[in-house]
Amino acid sequence: MAAITILWADDEIDLLKPSIMFLENKGYKVIPVTNGKDAIDKVTAKGIDVVFLDESMPGLTGLETLQRIKEINQHLPCVMITKNEEENLMEDAIGSQIADYLIKPVKPQQILSTLKKIIDNSRLITEKTTSNYQQEFQKLFMQIQEHMNFNEWAELYKKLIYWEMELDKSDSSMKQIFESQKEEANREFNKFVIKNYKTWVNTEPGDNAPVMSHNLLRQKLVPMLKENKPTFLILIDNLRYDQWKAIQPMVMENFRVDSEESFYAILPTATQYARNAIFAGMMPADIQKQFPDKWKNDDDEGGKNLFEADFLEAFLKRTFHEPIKHQYVKITNHRDGELLENNISNYYNNKLTVIVYNFVDMLSHARTEMEVLKELASDEAAYRSLSVSWFDHSPLQNALKKLAEKDVNVLLTTDHGTMRVQSPSRCIGDRETTTNIRYKNGRNLNFEEKDVYTVREPESIGLPKSRLSSTYIFAKEDKYLVYPNNYNHFVNFYKNTFQHGGISLEEMIVPLIKLSSK
Repeated sequence: MAAITILWADDEIDLLKPSIMFLENKGYKVIPVTNGKDAIDKVTAKGIDVVFLDESMPGLTGLETLQRIKEINQHLPCVMITKNEEENLMEDAIGSQIADYLIKPVKPQQILSTLKKIIDNSRLITEKTTSNYQQEFQKLFMQIQEHMNFNEWAELYKKLIYWEMELDKSDSSMKQIFESQKEEANREFNKFVIKNYKTWVNTEPGDNAPVMSHNLLRQKLVPMLKENKPTFLILIDNLRYDQWKAIQPMVMENFRVDSEESFYAILPTATQYARNAIFAGMMPADIQKQFPDKWKNDDDEGGKNLFEADFLEAFLKRTFHEPIKHQYVKITNHRDGELLENNISNYYNNKLTVIVYNFVDMLSHARTEMEVLKELASDEAAYRSLSVSWFDHSPLQNALKKLAEKDVNVLLTTDHGTMRVQSPSRCIGDRETTTNIRYKNGRNLNFEEKDVYTVREPESIGLPKSRLSSTYIFAKEDKYLVYPNNYNHFVNFYKNTFQHGGISLEEMIVPLIKLSSK
């Protein structure tokens, strides 16, 4: 590898020979100059990796030289070295995007430390991350093989997301090994869910069952409503745990994270089931019995999530036996988001305000349909980055900033996550079979048994039975269900897209974050 080239500009350069020799003995190449003009000429000639600038040179000052260098090469790292400790000088230098700021006299070891931070930062991060993950790999492997409970699976998933995001920051060769480990975790998680799911949905949350969609509000929201302050439940659809971790730093600029938990989304991990179950406080089969005019089966015409506000109102009446001042707000486009941002103060007098924000669901569906979004969100890291970009510029972010100015409680959550699908599985069904590619509900289904979790008695897991012979199948791991007709086209069309409805860590273990104003 070629030596790192340092351009060092100082009118007393001869006094710096010991430091220059020290750096050269460490393998760096140093080009010394005595003024700003010569420094600019050297930068123009290219081949410079980092610049050291004395602030008080005759002629062009260090700051003036810095400005000219940045005009030539905006991304060239520059270090300001000066005897002057005045605050305004430091602010000017930092505002001009310096990489570091050193006060004379500087010791050779200080200079070396600065170089490592600037030049070797990426390599050192990669090496450290790789080393740490290698040490953790065996622990994670052993955990995956153990008989874990639902809480332990949630904690393991959080660890996997931590390492996935750490490895994303580096160019580590361990990424492929990590992907294999996460796939193995999903295989074991599928076995765990299939073994325990019927017990969970028929058992109250506790040692034998996690908090799930249908008891989420009772377990987590109701206690907050007993506090004497306004409560906002913000449900961002399809928000996976890794997406939450990606936007968390922005949220924490204005809020304190009081707790970071998770809950298990019910099957199918699809909006019409999971979100309706959340707001009704009951499983879909019970919703169908209690609200036969409001529940829509997969093959019924009309919107499947049109009555969430009615379900919520009925839940609050059952729970409190007295009126609870509340509002339900659904955001489905940018204009709705702007109205929310502008009118957020109107909700402070409510005991409860529910805000359902639909952007992430639209993003995942648009990504399937639009080639440009497939390029922008080609993998997990890119998908997180796209989510961050959306949130940072969204009306929701601005509304949250306004909320943070008041003494309020905020419960931030989602209905279910998504899975990046990779492995097609053939499935045959009649015309009335559902179109979702991560689950199917129908009478005459023909499918690969090994690729799905099959439920022939839907009532046993709290799902409505639209016909006598209705069967549900849920895709495992990264599978997606494709009909034989025009098979290759749809295999290619859906491969590597983000879908929901099946069984995976990403779809089922989703964030539940309690925030309070700072």
